Amino acid sequence: MSLDTTGWENQRAFLAVLREGSLSAAARALGVAQPTVRRRLDALERSVGVALFTRSPGGLSPTDAAHELAAHAETMAAAADAFSRAASGGADTMSGVVRISASVVIGALVLPQMLAGLRDAHPGVVFELSLTDKTEDLLRHEADIAIRMVQPTQAAIVATRVGRVELGMFATAEFLERHGTPQCLQDLSRFAMIGPDRNTNDLRALRGSGIDWRRGMSVCRTDNHLAQLGAIHAGLGIGICQKALAARNPALRQVLPGALAAGLDTWVTMHEDLRRVRRIRATFAHLVEQLTQYCALA
Repeated sequence: MSLDTTGWENQRAFLAVLREGSLSAAARALGVAQPTVRRRLDALERSVGVALFTRSPGGLSPTDAAHELAAHAETMAAAADAFSRAASGGADTMSGVVRISASVVIGALVLPQMLAGLRDAHPGVVFELSLTDKTEDLLRHEADIAIRMVQPTQAAIVATRVGRVELGMFATAEFLERHGTPQCLQDLSRFAMIGPDRNTNDLRALRGSGIDWRRGMSVCRTDNHLAQLGAIHAGLGIGICQKALAARNPALRQVLPGALAAGLDTWVTMHEDLRRVRRIRATFAHLVEQLTQYCALA
């Protein structure tokens, strides 16, 4: 394999096909015509001297060579995105892009309300929300700021602990009126439960909290935390919810208060080099203040 230097546009096309699985989907993602993607991919394959994809009934399947190159392309994409964000505004101005990584629940249900006030005060700031339950790499500038439930250990990361997001078991008042209320953790085996499907970390956390969790207890299994919340709100059963979020819905009732000792220690983090960028520094401080208040609600 000859890894000659090639144009970034060719590598962007490769990465888009890798992510999307087809030329047409990659073209839509990049905002270009399908023949353009095909041409760029062909040019990259000629440069490296091997095929990167093979046709399959489901679209394009990456070869071993594609998998080998994927991490390098992802690193270049993160660097290109970071370059674009840095160029979107001056270091001393309150304008430009700030990319924030957070869990799906925090990013979808908590951060938007917090960012609205900052955006009103500084309309030149644009927020990118990357919602993922995986830890994005701040050292590779995959995000400018990350909300994490695990304490960072890298020396180059600035981290402020904002508190503990307390968790509890909740169900709708209507559900409890129809089915009764469990009186102890052992009672949960008789009730319709909402919980994880195959996420081993969530399953381990449930069992570690004292719940004798078995797959058969769950009437709605999903590893998507937003879907779990949706099922709780719909009255499908009893599930885990952040207490501060549950307080927003007057129809929810906490089940077995005090029986579930679970929470998520929470940090706001960023790369130390970004402290000199005013919009990122201000967003970091704003999120520390707002998330500290959010953690205190429980």
